[in-house]
Amino acid sequence: MTAKKAAGMKSTVKRAPAKKKAAGKAPAPQKETLFVSQDDCYLFGHGTHYDIYQKLGAHPSFQDGQDGMFFGVWAPNAAAVHVIGSFNGWDEEQYPMEKVGEVGIWTTFIPGVREGELYKFLIYTPDGEKIFKADPFANWAELRPGTASRTCSLQGFTWHDARWLAAREKKDANREPMAIYECHIGSWMKHPDGGDGFYNYREFADRIVDYLREMKFTHVELMGILEHPFDGSWGYQVTGYYAPTSRYGSPKDFMYLIDTLHQHGIGVILDWVPAHFCPDAHGLAKFDGQCIFEDPDPRRGEHPDWGTKIFNLSKPEVKNFLIANVLYWIRDFHIDGIRVDAVASMLYLDYGKKEGQWLPNKFGGNKNLDAIEFFQHMNSVVRGSYPGFVTIAEESTAWPDVTSDIGTDGLGFSFKWNMGWMHDFCEYMKLDPVMRKGSHYSMTFAMSYNNAENYILPLSHDEVVHLKCSMVEKMPGYEADKYANLRLGYAFMMGHSGKKLLFMGQEFGQEREWSEARELDWFLLQNPLNSGMQKYFEELLKIYRKYPCMYEIDNDWSGFEWINADDKDRSIYSFFRKTDDDQRKILCILNMTPVEYKDYRIGVPSMGTYKLLLNSAEEQWGGLGCAPIPKTIKAQKGECDWKPQYIAFDLPAYGGLMFEFK
Repeated sequence: MTAKKAAGMKSTVKRAPAKKKAAGKAPAPQKETLFVSQDDCYLFGHGTHYDIYQKLGAHPSFQDGQDGMFFGVWAPNAAAVHVIGSFNGWDEEQYPMEKVGEVGIWTTFIPGVREGELYKFLIYTPDGEKIFKADPFANWAELRPGTASRTCSLQGFTWHDARWLAAREKKDANREPMAIYECHIGSWMKHPDGGDGFYNYREFADRIVDYLREMKFTHVELMGILEHPFDGSWGYQVTGYYAPTSRYGSPKDFMYLIDTLHQHGIGVILDWVPAHFCPDAHGLAKFDGQCIFEDPDPRRGEHPDWGTKIFNLSKPEVKNFLIANVLYWIRDFHIDGIRVDAVASMLYLDYGKKEGQWLPNKFGGNKNLDAIEFFQHMNSVVRGSYPGFVTIAEESTAWPDVTSDIGTDGLGFSFKWNMGWMHDFCEYMKLDPVMRKGSHYSMTFAMSYNNAENYILPLSHDEVVHLKCSMVEKMPGYEADKYANLRLGYAFMMGHSGKKLLFMGQEFGQEREWSEARELDWFLLQNPLNSGMQKYFEELLKIYRKYPCMYEIDNDWSGFEWINADDKDRSIYSFFRKTDDDQRKILCILNMTPVEYKDYRIGVPSMGTYKLLLNSAEEQWGGLGCAPIPKTIKAQKGECDWKPQYIAFDLPAYGGLMFEFK
């Protein structure tokens, strides 16, 4: 997207063109009579009622010849529960609920209640206390600072993505390209009409889809979708796990966003936060006067550093709540994957805690056995039921077998964020080039363990906040040097084994740290360095997606080979990527210093012609220019880098080069 195009995005709402799809019109909603049976109670009590969200919450129902809403809530310690709302003037006595079964579910049907009404559950504790709670299973919430739930129906939306979903089932995500654009809707671009400045889901869809297609990203990862009360939490302290945040519109507006992205070939990954939840009075904490979602012992039920509550994963109903939640987002909203936040905090009982602040497991260790079982159970159900759906763990330690086949002793995730690679990459790229030779092997280390997991290389929002600087401001040197270093770093990232993730704005060299309170600095695209960076990243993604050797084998040495990993004195890295058939390969050379090398020679795998695909130092990307490199170079006989043939050219300062050869 050019600077002119970026500026023009704010003036009009460009609607995605209507296309004929395989799916027809949505069938007219059938009138259904809802009730909670003893079987429902039994399955929920055993943690295996994967459709429980269809019974708990608020749902349109038809009973005794009348339309209305069926309400269900889990409150096992309540003495009584009433539904109150805008439909009855918040009368506390009019609509009592009836307890069903022994598991603690309460239900009622209220005739005449329509979509869009506000409501809460009034819970009476055995000692007479009154507690007002939002619905844990609500599909829609009142716009903050309001804290009520809102009735709605998820029926009636016409989907057009049947072809996308059918194709997804047949794909092996490990052998597909995955370039993820991590995005926060509220700050990607602000609405010029005042107020919060948020584009709604539909307006955002019409803007983001063109941008992602042009930039060649394969997926978007959406932050802060699950309902949350505080903008500054970025959505990582949740109150409504079953509600897309009302900041940007209704649930059907969110369906439109996903449907639009799917129609244009873009997958949707949802940030999902089972590690903790916020303690706000209207939320899950002490829901019925006692701790039913969290452990009552603060040594297991609270994060002291975060001020949040921890789910009690030893309870079947709590595990059911979370596993059914993932299935809900898959079935009702067609999402393609979840990125699970803060997995390490769930796996270790002593995570972020000092002595005396945690309790060991039954064997005396610090592993959370309930969390291990939960992840295995969740991944087995979700990945087993929906082939092609991906689960991604943000796990920051060396926990073994995070990614594994379901049904094994591993956790069963599809992918794991490679936090080690991210840390080494950022620390190395921050160094003055003269100092880089002393840390040379920090950039090669990730390949030594690369086959341990299925990795994603993340440069996420966490790396551009809290005084860590934006990606370009991490780089050393003057302005031109910073951009040259970042172009070089991105070439290393794109060539390295592993799927890719980049936080929004870093593709064009956002200079300020990210803040949820303002939009990205799109005005920077008027600067040749920024517009060049954006075009350069687009070119990297074109190469990445065009050549299967860049993504088909990401977790095995058969897809990656060092040519020279030991050239530390010159701070040069060289390697190539390859496929099973060993036909097309990509050769990568990265000069991490501002020193140009005339007649640079590099050993190559075979004789033949090498075609230049990318030179990060070219002026078209914002580079200072360099001696021209021939578009094609023929290999010559001669020993170099332990190979019997080589190619020669002038290697530019801060030069990241990619060659294609067959």
